[in-house]
Amino acid sequence: MKLIIGLGNPGNEYNFTRHNFGFLALDYYAKVGDFAWQNPRFGAPYFKNNLDDTFFIKPQDYYNNSGRAVRDFVAYYKIPLQNILVICDDFDLNFGTIRYRAKGSAGGNNGLKSIIQALKTSDFARIRLGTNNPAIRQRLGDTKFVLGKFTTDEKTALPTLLSQICSKINNFIGEK
Repeated sequence: MKLIIGLGNPGNEYNFTRHNFGFLALDYYAKVGDFAWQNPRFGAPYFKNNLDDTFFIKPQDYYNNSGRAVRDFVAYYKIPLQNILVICDDFDLNFGTIRYRAKGSAGGNNGLKSIIQALKTSDFARIRLGTNNPAIRQRLGDTKFVLGKFTTDEKTALPTLLSQICSKINNFIGEK
């Protein structure tokens, strides 16, 4: 069994914000795969691909508190750490960069910090999705930048990026 986690904030006001890139990636994956989100379990809407025994979740405790739902899913389903993949935004990577790591630090990402604290380890995979746009980030500051909407040019690039992210998710699922 595997667990794929998309990070973001609940609520329509956060749709298409940089901080919800993880949610957006899983929503796209669900749409392409014709999966339907189920009512929350352990505080996270989910769907399961029964063919490869993989859960996909979007924790609803806000970005910085994502660890609780992840911990509860992992404990209940006894999911091994090597079968966990977290998808999150990263404003230190340029927009369009997709970086996979098998394990690592939180690197300043509060969602990853929460998950690391809840699981008591950083030994899980993550895909960091670059959102940095230096001119806008400098003008707005970090908080307003991550909670800001994608630009028109960024929105145009999203379908291609989301397709690439889906491929990376499938590669992770296919690993034994």
